[in-house]
Amino acid sequence: MPLAKRLGLGSALGYLLAGVAIGPFVLGLVGEEGEDVLHFAEFGVVMMLFIVGLELKPALLWRMRVSILGLGGAQVLLTASAIGLLAWYFGLTWQAALAIGLTLSLSSTAMVLQTLDEKGWMKTQAGKAGFSVLLAQDIAVIPMLALLPFLAMSGDASVAADGSGAGWGEALLTVGVIAGMILAGHFLTKPLFRWIAGSHSSEVFVATALALVIGASLLMSLIGLSPALGTFLAGVVLADSEYRHELEANIEPFKGLLLGLFFISVGASIDFSLVMQSPLLIAALVSLLIAVKFPVLLLLGRIFGLKLADNLMFAFILAQGGEFAFLLFSFATQTLVLTADLANLMIVVVALSMIITPLMIIFYERYVQPRYVDCVAPPDGSEVQDLKSPVIVAGFGRFGQVVSRLLKADGYPTTLLDHDASQIELSGRFGNKVFYGDASRVDLLRAAGADKARLLIVAIDDREKSVELVETARINFPNLKVLARAYDRPHAYQLMAAKADGVTRETYGSALLMGEQALELLGNDAARAHRVMDLFREHDEAGLQKMFQVWGDDHAYGLLVSEQLAELEKVLQDDIDDAVEAVEDSVSSPTS
Repeated sequence: MPLAKRLGLGSALGYLLAGVAIGPFVLGLVGEEGEDVLHFAEFGVVMMLFIVGLELKPALLWRMRVSILGLGGAQVLLTASAIGLLAWYFGLTWQAALAIGLTLSLSSTAMVLQTLDEKGWMKTQAGKAGFSVLLAQDIAVIPMLALLPFLAMSGDASVAADGSGAGWGEALLTVGVIAGMILAGHFLTKPLFRWIAGSHSSEVFVATALALVIGASLLMSLIGLSPALGTFLAGVVLADSEYRHELEANIEPFKGLLLGLFFISVGASIDFSLVMQSPLLIAALVSLLIAVKFPVLLLLGRIFGLKLADNLMFAFILAQGGEFAFLLFSFATQTLVLTADLANLMIVVVALSMIITPLMIIFYERYVQPRYVDCVAPPDGSEVQDLKSPVIVAGFGRFGQVVSRLLKADGYPTTLLDHDASQIELSGRFGNKVFYGDASRVDLLRAAGADKARLLIVAIDDREKSVELVETARINFPNLKVLARAYDRPHAYQLMAAKADGVTRETYGSALLMGEQALELLGNDAARAHRVMDLFREHDEAGLQKMFQVWGDDHAYGLLVSEQLAELEKVLQDDIDDAVEAVEDSVSSPTS
């Protein structure tokens, strides 16, 4: 896979080729058990859709309804109709043709989303349109699975009647389960995660997150629906939760591992004996699949207002078959809609189309995109993703709250992180949205949008954790500016050594303000008190930098402290002398 990325082939193609290499038809390291591995690896797709769901708040999905139902729905219907008519024309029964048309209308959610993320295309017009189509396709898997048993029914009226009754029962069960998941996600998960967060056990939190994903997928499987869609729905339900970033950070490593295993399994499961038996037929079918989907996508992109460059990208990224085809073709075989030989042939066609897709993307990048570099619509920050805030505030205690309120009042959205479950609950009562998690973890920072944010404000209570957080941010997000709260001078030195862009001592500002008020109460006028405070602040901040240079050398540090104190006294005395001299000059000068 690293070699594939070095060659510009993308990680997905690298995994697929690795699967082909270790499969039974090359090195033979994986044999007949490849299918079992594939079923296990499908959890990578499941976890990916859970994370996608976490990024999509219900309100965001509602705003996307036109592109999901309009563009996505039209793509499924038009592509399924075109492929189904071709299959029927070549001699298949209308039931088999419809099943193949519906299944091949789907694209690879795993491959497309990974490509969009790696290439940074998610926020382009083409990326947003593609994302909407993928969501529509994933949702469409539900009625497809429900339809396949009906396609296998005979014309016997009694069988049809029984099937109809069973269909209504399954529909009611499906609605009930989905409604139950929504209600449980809204009313039960929040107190559950609050209780777990209170234990401060990251292992328990990880285990609960995995149990949630696996439970949602198994629940959907029990009622005959797609497990990936179950976890997607669970993710959407939890998208408004303050534990969203922590969930995403905990699931992400498992998602990456299993998604890579999924692509490897797809490559290993390709039946190359079938390819060798009918190479021209399979090549023709793969070409026909892409040749049908590509113009349909171009037509829909044009109708829905995509510019030519975005429209071409839109077509290139979605012109393959999808991973749900493995599930649907297998189910179609079980329900006797398709023969096993035909289903195996279609599975090979889908797998090969997935392998070809990264090559098509490379062709687009090298030969198509450069011709339209000035025409590609830039990201407009709309609804495809929950846009990350430009500022992340780690620690929403008394210090972080003031900074966050000031920034939000001036129009800067903030993402708030805190590891204290009770603080999160308290903040929620006042309308603040604070996310749970240990901000010193790089995966949580990435989930919170640190790679896109402009500023990180470190205001957490733990001294060691705050230094660790600054170091983590510096190493992993070099373009992110970091401001840190320090308790005292030694802590400030540690944060400066960690290369924070700015350090503010916690009580320093309020102490200066009190000192200014004290000078006024001691008889100084307001201007004089403010000037002394300013002189002290400037001298102290300059001294902080000097003393940082000798921090750790006790002897040199002690000498510099004495020098700084003497210098400060001289600066203030000089200011008094200047003020007295100015008064004397004004008195002695003649008035006009």
